[in-house]
Amino acid sequence: MALQKSSHNFTKIALKHLRTNLFHIVLSAFFLTIGFPKVSAQELQNKTLKVEAQKPVDSLIINNEDFFQIKDTVINDSLQPNKKKPLLEDKIKYKADKYTKIDQKQKLITLYDKAELYYQDIELKAGIIIMNYEKNEVYAGRIKDSSGVYTQIPVFKQGSNVVEPDSIRFNFKTQKALIWNSRTEQGEFRVKAEISKKENDSVYFLKGARFTTSKDIDNPEYYFYTNKIKLVPRKKVVTGFTNMVIANVPTPIAIPFAFFPMTEESSSGLIIPTFQDTRSQGYSLQNGGYYLALSDYYDLAILGDYYTNGSWGLRFQSSYALKYRFNGSFNLRFENIIQSERGFPDYSKSKNYNIQWSHTQDAKSNPNSRFSASVNLGSSKYFQQSLNQINVGSNLVNNLSSSVSYSKTFNTVPQVNMSLSATHNQNTGTEEINMTLPTLQASVDRIFPFASKEGAKKGLIKNINFQYNLRGEYRINTYDSLFFKPEMFKEAKTGMQHSIPLSTNFKIFKHFSVSANANYNEVWTLKTINKAFDEELNKVVTNEVSGFDSYRTYSFGSNLGTTIYGTFNFGEAKKIQAIRHVMRPSVSYSYTPSFEKYFDTYAIDASGKMDDYTRFEGGIFGEPSNTYSNFAGLSLGNTFEAKVTEKDSTKTEPKKVMLLNQLNFSTSYNLASDSLQWAPVRMSGGTLLFNNKMNVNFAATLDPYAINAAGRRIDKFNIDNGGSLFRMTSANMTANYSFSSQGKKDTKKKNVQGAKNGGRDDDLFGTNTDLSDRRESQFDDSDEEEEEFSEFYNSKAPWDFTLAYSLTYSNTNRESTISGNSVMFSGNIDISPRWKVGVSSGYDFVQKGVTFTQFRFERDLLSWRMDFNWSPYGANAYWGFYIGIKSSVLSDLKYDKRSIPDKTLR
Repeated sequence: MALQKSSHNFTKIALKHLRTNLFHIVLSAFFLTIGFPKVSAQELQNKTLKVEAQKPVDSLIINNEDFFQIKDTVINDSLQPNKKKPLLEDKIKYKADKYTKIDQKQKLITLYDKAELYYQDIELKAGIIIMNYEKNEVYAGRIKDSSGVYTQIPVFKQGSNVVEPDSIRFNFKTQKALIWNSRTEQGEFRVKAEISKKENDSVYFLKGARFTTSKDIDNPEYYFYTNKIKLVPRKKVVTGFTNMVIANVPTPIAIPFAFFPMTEESSSGLIIPTFQDTRSQGYSLQNGGYYLALSDYYDLAILGDYYTNGSWGLRFQSSYALKYRFNGSFNLRFENIIQSERGFPDYSKSKNYNIQWSHTQDAKSNPNSRFSASVNLGSSKYFQQSLNQINVGSNLVNNLSSSVSYSKTFNTVPQVNMSLSATHNQNTGTEEINMTLPTLQASVDRIFPFASKEGAKKGLIKNINFQYNLRGEYRINTYDSLFFKPEMFKEAKTGMQHSIPLSTNFKIFKHFSVSANANYNEVWTLKTINKAFDEELNKVVTNEVSGFDSYRTYSFGSNLGTTIYGTFNFGEAKKIQAIRHVMRPSVSYSYTPSFEKYFDTYAIDASGKMDDYTRFEGGIFGEPSNTYSNFAGLSLGNTFEAKVTEKDSTKTEPKKVMLLNQLNFSTSYNLASDSLQWAPVRMSGGTLLFNNKMNVNFAATLDPYAINAAGRRIDKFNIDNGGSLFRMTSANMTANYSFSSQGKKDTKKKNVQGAKNGGRDDDLFGTNTDLSDRRESQFDDSDEEEEEFSEFYNSKAPWDFTLAYSLTYSNTNRESTISGNSVMFSGNIDISPRWKVGVSSGYDFVQKGVTFTQFRFERDLLSWRMDFNWSPYGANAYWGFYIGIKSSVLSDLKYDKRSIPDKTLR
């Protein structure tokens, strides 16, 4: 904006003062300062009104809509040999909504209504800003609106620090100032002080201050009050006598002084343990230790437990992440558990451990190679006996599994894929462990030798293709007691398999699809066996033979299939207008010749009776067969869909409803056998009900042959033996129903740790209870803005419900029994805006008892969280109560009390 020439001299003087002093203003406007007598917001307002009322003749009022930009310039003068050093290092920008007034007589510059001032990384906003460039002082405060309410409180921002006081007064010559009712954030703390004083650029003092982690600093649900605070921004806070206030009521909780680190980076520190007591282990301190903030990319928490009867536990927990590359976590847990006291009949001692590792690579980091890990291995009894387990429901898990894999794609022609993996599967009931260390897989992409690179692949000849697959394994089968011991490697098996599948497909009679395939298989092994009858021992002795050996097999197969569509129309006026039936019948054939050349004979007893065996028996990739296989297979797939008239008359198209999304039948006929040629018919199906919220699956095995008194199948059809056409030998059905008041299927929080432990990712087996950090909610604790409730009770009560039912029928030997029949359910409801209740339970109709049961209660206290977790009965009877502050900076301010299940070690 250009200024009028008549005001040129005046403006030059004003800008000179402005450029000299604004630099000190903005550098002094940090949030906590001191130095001069207090000027209240009312005095600041009166002073402004007084200045406005005087309106001297030589004052200049400029309607300002655009930013003023002031540069520090020095006029070249030949009479001045020494140039003055510039006072301003950058441009100053300022504006005001109503007016910007410069009063030369009063030496004042006034910015009124939505006043703003910018310098470098400093921003100052207020209702009114007054600068006295004669006294080197600046004022900023609120203004009243039309209703007489103070608005536009000052906001000072420098970098990431933001201060919102009621009013401020600066002296930019001494760089001291006073701030009244300053509001600021330091890390997770929100601080409000009656008077703030700045000692220097890095030290501040506060008087009458309260600090809290509550979102509402003006009306917090709790805070700590102290009369004196020394603050070093982003480094530390030191307080004098501090008293805790809850709901504006002082409590007896007080400390003579306090120290709080205020770094924005992660910092190491002690983890305060929790005191507990049990009947079997005595008193204990649990989950105490040290947290190490090793870098911005990974950390480490070392936690330990100690019990007065000698039991102890040690855990290492680490998380790591590299943005756009990968992330993961690692947990190592060890427990030395002593039951009862030495000399008592129930005394026992056990050592358990558990290792969990998860690693996920960002798909965009390297599209041609990928590394992933999901590990859960350790003692089979860890979750059953652990005194500090993360999830009580994890002891119901009977299987632990792990997988670590690396894969790479070579973009050659043809493309080559390679992967290297290690797997682990552990049955916690039998304590049997199966591992592959490692498995090597490689494959060459399909090659079409009779088709051009650009042309379409149609017909019998052009569709002929083959590929190459390689698989090598080092497999270990052992038990929990031998794990990580030399004995576990004695029975290890090693082998490598090469396969070359050859296939083609084409159509006949337009509607029938035909596929044919042949497969060549070659197996290499480093161990074979030799069987012979030992006359001294009078038994057959099997000896291992070390050394390279191999065998080769091949097979053929074909398949013929089609798709048949059928529609049954009932009329558009009917509720069910039509039913569509889709059938996919197929006939398959497979042939494998006999490989007798790989078989030898041995005497099975002293009489010289002979039998056949293959030296590759028990191989890692199976063994060749000395009988040829000749099978014909039949299968039929079905889907049923209905068109239903819409209830909404405005819609013209009918609604499609899936009746059965699958109903499959399959069996086979052995052409090489003279008896029991038909295999049992396998039937399976599934559907979705209630707007796709209930998933129902069922299956059954139907045997066409009868059985004798001993329960063995005989070469006689069941219908010819006085029975039905088929004999149902087994059947099962499962149903899962999940819904909520929001009408969405997946609205609940995932049970991530429960899934890592080998269980389910829902709360049918209860929710997680992370005993090392109880701040996490058991429910869905999203930070979405909550609705305002005018009353304590409200018609809206969000809820969710999950139901799982399982039924198993067994009739292998005419027992005709229900071997399994159980129902499990879980539900959660918000009975009030901040009260949540949940339950997980079930009933076993075969055992006639209630399954694992858990009750959950939680109260959201804004900055605090309180919960009660209770498993009332059974071997895992347990309860836990917790109340504490959600913020991590005050995570040790809590009350955590719980019982530990009294378990018997076996």
